[in-house]
Amino acid sequence: MKHRIRPLAASVALLFVGVAPAGAQTQQLDDVVVRADRIQPLPDAGMVSSTRQQQLRAASSDAASLLRDVPGVSLYGAGGVSSLPVIRGLADDRLRIKVDGMDLLASCPNHMNPPLSYLDPSRVDSLTVYAGIAPVSVGGDSIGGSIVAQSRAPEFAAPGQGNLLKGEIGAYYRSNNDARGLNAAATFATKNFSISYSGAVSAANDYTAGGNFKDFTATGRNDRNRHLDRDVVGSTSYLVRNHDLSLATRSGNHLFELKLGYQDMPEQNYPNQRMDLLDNEQKRVSLRYLGQLDWGRLEVQGYHEKTKHFMNFGEDKLYWYSPTTPGMPMKTEGETFGLSAKGEIDLGQESLLRVGAEYQHYTLDDWWPPSGTGGMSPYNFININDGERNRAALYGEWENRFSPQWLTLVGLRYEQVHTSAGKVHGYNRLDYPTTPTAGNMNQNRDAANFNNSDRSQTDHNIDLTALARWTLSPQQDIEFGLARKVRSPNLYERYTWSAWPMAAVMNNFVGDGNGYLGAPDLKPEKAYTASVTFDWHSVDRSSEVKLTPFYSYVNDFIDAVQWDSGNNRPNTTLTPRQFSVLRYQNQSARLYGLDLSGRLPLAATAVGAFGLQAVVNYTRGKNRDSGDDLYNIMPLNGKLILTHRIGGWDNALEVIGVTSKHKVSDQRNEIKTAGYGLVNLRASYSWQQVRLDFGVENLFDKFYDLPTGGAYVGQGRTMTINATPWGIAVPGMGRSLYAGVNVKF
Repeated sequence: MKHRIRPLAASVALLFVGVAPAGAQTQQLDDVVVRADRIQPLPDAGMVSSTRQQQLRAASSDAASLLRDVPGVSLYGAGGVSSLPVIRGLADDRLRIKVDGMDLLASCPNHMNPPLSYLDPSRVDSLTVYAGIAPVSVGGDSIGGSIVAQSRAPEFAAPGQGNLLKGEIGAYYRSNNDARGLNAAATFATKNFSISYSGAVSAANDYTAGGNFKDFTATGRNDRNRHLDRDVVGSTSYLVRNHDLSLATRSGNHLFELKLGYQDMPEQNYPNQRMDLLDNEQKRVSLRYLGQLDWGRLEVQGYHEKTKHFMNFGEDKLYWYSPTTPGMPMKTEGETFGLSAKGEIDLGQESLLRVGAEYQHYTLDDWWPPSGTGGMSPYNFININDGERNRAALYGEWENRFSPQWLTLVGLRYEQVHTSAGKVHGYNRLDYPTTPTAGNMNQNRDAANFNNSDRSQTDHNIDLTALARWTLSPQQDIEFGLARKVRSPNLYERYTWSAWPMAAVMNNFVGDGNGYLGAPDLKPEKAYTASVTFDWHSVDRSSEVKLTPFYSYVNDFIDAVQWDSGNNRPNTTLTPRQFSVLRYQNQSARLYGLDLSGRLPLAATAVGAFGLQAVVNYTRGKNRDSGDDLYNIMPLNGKLILTHRIGGWDNALEVIGVTSKHKVSDQRNEIKTAGYGLVNLRASYSWQQVRLDFGVENLFDKFYDLPTGGAYVGQGRTMTINATPWGIAVPGMGRSLYAGVNVKF
């Protein structure tokens, strides 16, 4: 049974509960809006600089791609604006991703609408990555780390200088896939009131690789005579529109902010999924209070988000499977209501206590309307019915400088996660069977087994973190930490129920071409992580080197085993070199590796200042129960950037190297990829109010396969599990010239 909550009224009520009593002592508002702590916090998180963000915005429409230079971070290939960040081999729901303080979830069996897909790159103000050991105050229900994305903070007119009116407009174009986009923003503010709007639209066609990668051109769309050249990566086009409105007011040392967001995505096609996104609408509202009180800082937030999602076959995939079967429509509706309250309490000049509470109520319905008059009729296929995932959390965190050389942080977080789902049925019957019977691809058997199972689970999760920074000298720090992190399964991992291959392949958020079957009795993942960072730097940090080895041991790691759909049991032997159905299963895993990063000024000359930046990442993942390699682990890779600055010019030459990926998951029949090297050129010139960016991605038009891009199922007969050829990896984009301009007024 669904419990509906009036999110706006509840948010307002909680917001005013957090306001200081009338007699509380206050400080100036400036102390509220400055985003900085009195003591340099732990851990030393990865930040994407504003300069780097500006360089990359013209080169990509995907907000997650702005993270590409952060040590330890890689990306799962997906749609053009929806790649999934990976931190040290752990991705997607194993990370806690916050957008403007909101915990958002992907409401799609293929995770086509991850949190960062709702944030246009032009709207990003800051991106912070907590790799591995994340403080309990920045999120739980994750084992791989946290990503905190923030749009621009509200601006107000300076005292005595009249009203503030400002804005900007930008545009870009990229040659390879005819990508184009436009963004605009405007702000009007008085001393105590601010209103701002930002909007963006992005569109692109299919991109081409650096060479031919397939021996077929047909898409099956004979009604349109649609064929793709052998170097065209099918199902990579997209169209997305974003709108955001922010209103804020301040009084004394109190700030109130209302944010409204709307996304309309008519199309985003996927080269590594059987389906395409053909409509996605998201609406969100957030209310936030921020205040500086005599004891510290208080922040209270309530938010509500609703997503309507539709999938079918785009123009590069076969649509008519018989004269009477037009595609396979799939619909999803997700709704999230969240509340959070957190305080930072000053305990002394060098001591800080953070405490907080969070609540999140998430509901999901996923159903597939009938198509035609054959096996996909006459009723809806109920994939997830009345799914719920509710989280309640409490945490406390103490940060303290015991001496000039030692800074420590310890935290404890408790979460209760409750999940449930209703009864289901297949295309062939309207009731909810409880007696397993054969027929119609075992839909009745699987539905009955699921309906007879325990579909309600409550997890009690405890996170612990302990970090310390030892300052040996003004030029050397050592930061080390230990953590226990816990994540409960998502609704698709627990409650997808059909082993029928055609249905199973529609439930896949890792892009490997296989089908997946849930397990209601899955246990939460429990990760034990240790890491140490050696930080050598100059006093002004113009030069620095950081080396971070890490190790994680994960109990009840949610991996997958090949499944015999006909007999409803694990395969006795692996079936190689083809797509398969797999079932989620708790096992154990270990991940280890190191991140290396550094920067160095080379020379200040008459023709400009030259510098060098470098990042090297290595991660190894192993299933300790089966001995298999973990899926989609980025191989050893590195990037070297030569920078040049003079006057308004800011230029870069990037060299990227990736080794071959030969340690792959046998259970998933993961595709091996060869090593490669790429060269990118970037340049920008800034005037007082105008910025011009231009460059070339993949300068030498190198052909390469994406090591974490998954399997190519971007064209043809994708509904049938092995009608599309196995063994073709999704290739990267060939040479692309781009240019972008941004004008402020």
